[in-house]
Amino acid sequence: MRRERVVVLALDGVYPFELGIPSRILGAADGRYEVITCSVDGRPVRTNADFGVTVEHGPEALATAGTVVIAPVAPSHLADEVSDDVLAALALIRPGTRIVSICTGAFVLAAAGLLDGRRATTHWQVADRFRHMFPRVDLDPDVLFVDDHPFLTSAGAASGVDICLHLVRKDHGSRLANSVARRCVVPPFRDGGQAQYIEQPVPEQGAASTAATRAWALERLGEPLTLADLSGHARMSQRTFARRFHDEVGLSPGRWLIQQRVVRARHLLESSDLTVDQIAGRVGFATGASLRQHLNAAIGVSPQAYRRTFQTAR
Repeated sequence: MRRERVVVLALDGVYPFELGIPSRILGAADGRYEVITCSVDGRPVRTNADFGVTVEHGPEALATAGTVVIAPVAPSHLADEVSDDVLAALALIRPGTRIVSICTGAFVLAAAGLLDGRRATTHWQVADRFRHMFPRVDLDPDVLFVDDHPFLTSAGAASGVDICLHLVRKDHGSRLANSVARRCVVPPFRDGGQAQYIEQPVPEQGAASTAATRAWALERLGEPLTLADLSGHARMSQRTFARRFHDEVGLSPGRWLIQQRVVRARHLLESSDLTVDQIAGRVGFATGASLRQHLNAAIGVSPQAYRRTFQTAR
């Protein structure tokens, strides 16, 4: 079994929590990854907390990476240009290497010109600043992560977990990604297109939740569920249900249903030999063509291409 080397670049002002995410998540993937941490000069790094971090490697480690992760720094360390030592370190990365940023790490990639003309995301609180500094980047501040191969960018804090699980799923399939999630006691899947900031994540006291209806719907994805069906199960008016659903999930009920059907279809494409039409029927898409359309919109590939990728991974 070949282990992929993942090199995490730590810069001054780094957030300690996010710095440790790749090692914690990818390190739980049954030895599929070797995760090491480096700095631009091999010296200790100041964090945004009241302690520093001593790293074992200098920038030369970047030249050995299959994947590079740029850890985020505090906003006070953000700039529209990168220093010469950071540029020199990034220049050591081999062409074609997969490069991932967590949260404000996207500022480093954008300042180096690596995201020009590409779609990317970052933490919603610094999105306006990012857009002003880097107008050539197609910024989407409303999602958890963006996979614009070979560059992957994610939003704040916990979305670093999501993007690392996405790497495991992309490289080795959902079974291993789910196993990693269980070991780390984190949600196994949050789609990259999910909203990163929900204004009211917790219902007001005494308000009914839509959680039971979401669980009910997940058991019936193969059925033609409507807003009337969902609101009827929740015993709410359609308007109240739709508003409360969006407050809790950050998506409309219709978009959430499509997302969950795509997730179920991806699992079946990975784990079964069912035809595309059979999978479409099981997850609630009317036809195989509808499944193809929604899968392509979600991840940019056809069902056949997705299946070939994960059959190879298996």
